[in-house]
Amino acid sequence: MSELHSSVLTALGEAIVSGRYQPGQVLTLDSVSTDHGVSRSVAREAIRVLESMRMVAPRRRVGITIQPPTKWNVFDPRVIRWRLDAGDRAAQLTSLSELRRGFEPAAAALAARRADPHQCRIMAAAVSDMVVHGRSGDLESYLLADKVFHRTLLEASGNEMFRALTDVVAEVLAGRTHHGMMPSRPNPTAIELHDEVARAIRLRDEVAAERAMRAIIDESAAALAEDLSPRTT
Repeated sequence: MSELHSSVLTALGEAIVSGRYQPGQVLTLDSVSTDHGVSRSVAREAIRVLESMRMVAPRRRVGITIQPPTKWNVFDPRVIRWRLDAGDRAAQLTSLSELRRGFEPAAAALAARRADPHQCRIMAAAVSDMVVHGRSGDLESYLLADKVFHRTLLEASGNEMFRALTDVVAEVLAGRTHHGMMPSRPNPTAIELHDEVARAIRLRDEVAAERAMRAIIDESAAALAEDLSPRTT
């Protein structure tokens, strides 16, 4: 995807999730081309991607019709990113936390049953990196280690459905960091819980792995709720 195409796609996606383009509103290739200063071919490619996400639907003799949120492919990482960037961030984060609570503890239990030694080593190394970068306050490096941990855990579950949600979890983690919802020094309790999960998986303790993973998600959800709650003066 070219940089120009990506820029137009992001602008259109954010306009839809923010409500600037309302469901039922009709666009045309000419209007998209003119508004964004791009060729019709670039506009067409961006619209095709949005159509694949079910955010728009072309209608003969009508135009390109904006679809309601109930139609969107809400699991598409780009849709998640746009909703965090330009949509109702609180609602999206709440929804994602509830989703994670529904599958990541189960994935951790399966990983305790199925993870191979290499995957166990990757998770242990990721926790070590989280410790180092958490202490230094290098949030981007911490985020990378956190992503590696959760990606490896989902892969280790041996369930292709859970593995397919890797990018969803990555967007949640990235969104929290990039929108200033992480403390300057990550919570040591959260890091300890990741270590508990890694250790339980290595020891084939399904119950402990599931319990610690649920605690990770609960800690994250509580921190997000506190961050998003209205401040009183």
